[in-house]
Amino acid sequence: MTRLDVAPPASEGPVDCDGPRALVVAAREVPLGGVRGMEVHRTLPHRSLPMVGAWCFLDRFGPQDTLMRVEPHPHIGLQTVTWPIIGEVRHRDAVGSDVVVRPGALNLMTSGAGIAHSEYSVGEGPIPLDALQLWVALPEDRRHGAPAFERHEDLPILDLGDGADAVVVMGDLGVVTSPATVHTPIVGAELRLPAGATVRVPLHPEWEYAVYGMTGTALVETGVDAVDADAARRPTSSPEAGPTASVDHTRLVYVGKGRDHLELRSDEGARVFLLGGEPFEADIVMWWNFVGRSHDEIVEAREAWEARSERFGTVVDHGPERIPAPPLPGVRLTPRKRR
Repeated sequence: MTRLDVAPPASEGPVDCDGPRALVVAAREVPLGGVRGMEVHRTLPHRSLPMVGAWCFLDRFGPQDTLMRVEPHPHIGLQTVTWPIIGEVRHRDAVGSDVVVRPGALNLMTSGAGIAHSEYSVGEGPIPLDALQLWVALPEDRRHGAPAFERHEDLPILDLGDGADAVVVMGDLGVVTSPATVHTPIVGAELRLPAGATVRVPLHPEWEYAVYGMTGTALVETGVDAVDADAARRPTSSPEAGPTASVDHTRLVYVGKGRDHLELRSDEGARVFLLGGEPFEADIVMWWNFVGRSHDEIVEAREAWEARSERFGTVVDHGPERIPAPPLPGVRLTPRKRR
């Protein structure tokens, strides 16, 4: 999925991930290239939270009735993780993939040094559509490699007890490992909590984690007061008092490192997405659809796309239509710093 906004610098105080925390990040509405009248909300990246492990981007498009037409656009330095909730989307890319993205199946595209793809909702009119689109930053030893695409329709499930379970989409959770290709220690999992359930989710203490609400509302046992990530722009805001923070489709709760488990509960039943991983090896420069390490890398990728370079290939069954790159800002792009 393509993004049109230029990411702000992380100069307003990135989080310190060296211990248990509770940081609440509210989703914000953003434009999406090539689509009109489509509701898209973003929780990652945020000025106060540029990444969670290698996870550097989280968009939610839906729930809504819409016609999606995202024309060919480029990516570098990342993996796209598409996790549908409702509806079907046709994915086509420059390595020859032409698949229909459906709920319950993971569609994982690895850009390497460069790839292009398109996304169309199925049919000629608006359809019910709701999905998560996430990006994983690639480490140095993979980000310059060849592009790839894979699809997994039989993902492993971890029993969490009390009628709850977790679909392990990426990486590992407890004793369960996803078949999807990963390049850094990471986890992405959909936790399914029935009404009245309280569950204990196993974690790696050296990893950092966050929980995003998909459907319903869940309470996360944080053990500390939750800090509003936008407090700098809302000086009258106050933390959520007490050792819990709620998550739903409008927000994400970051819980930091130093935990061997996390407890969640839901009175009405909920689905949440768990993000986690080892803190990433480097600060990244992220602009438009590109993840790099320097301003010059981003400029080079943008120029290659505008010049129709072979670096990004040709999306199957597409002609000359494509999304042009937006203008670069008038300042040098800088890494998203972490403490």
